[in-house]
Amino acid sequence: MAMRNERVRLFQTLPHACGYFRSRTAQNLVLDPSAPDLPRVYALALGRGFRRAGGHVYHPHCPRCRACEPCRIDVATFVPDRSQRRCLARNRDLEMDEQPPGLTDERHDLYARYLHARHRGGGMDEASDEDFSHFLAAPWSPTVFVEFRLEGRLVALAVTDVCATGLSVVYTFFDPDLPRRSLGTYAILRQIELARERHLQHLYLGYWIANHPKMGYKSRFRGLQVLGPQGWGPIAATRPPQDEWP
Repeated sequence: MAMRNERVRLFQTLPHACGYFRSRTAQNLVLDPSAPDLPRVYALALGRGFRRAGGHVYHPHCPRCRACEPCRIDVATFVPDRSQRRCLARNRDLEMDEQPPGLTDERHDLYARYLHARHRGGGMDEASDEDFSHFLAAPWSPTVFVEFRLEGRLVALAVTDVCATGLSVVYTFFDPDLPRRSLGTYAILRQIELARERHLQHLYLGYWIANHPKMGYKSRFRGLQVLGPQGWGPIAATRPPQDEWP
């Protein structure tokens, strides 16, 4: 893959279980993890639809499925809807702070409770300390942990990569006992504000899958863009799923 007159080696993974459809297998393209100046390459790769997980920068490349579509928000034109404005107001008592990435007992406890509530039985709900560290950050990644606290108690954490081309939402976890606060939505809204403060154009949200129950929240953000064959463009409300699986 060429990026601004430089070439980056790509590797293809072996087939593995799909994280979204139990009956399917998946494959990824992965940027060479030993590539020099990987943080800069990563920033450019975001615009090509890549995403980071741990120390790997990857893009889905499944032979018979195109369901995963890279998506992002144009922060300059984004305007929250009525429900999102209520979400902001409902959480005005939270304090937000940017911290260096790393494992603490408080963070791991929140992470473990979130996985147990949201992903029970999915293979992620018994995350070890090593799983936490390897999945959320890498020594080279431009990562900050955006913490949200209620009266000093950690209730949500957004793992965010700060790149020259935009902010990338790597993962967000929050207190599962506070459902009325819609903390996942709130974290995205505040990261849109952070991108604006840094004069960055986009907030990257990873991948969107049409008609998938876990992806509906992304399409509720006005002006969501997806990357298709003709480049980045707005998502249509009636957009059919990009799925070639029989």
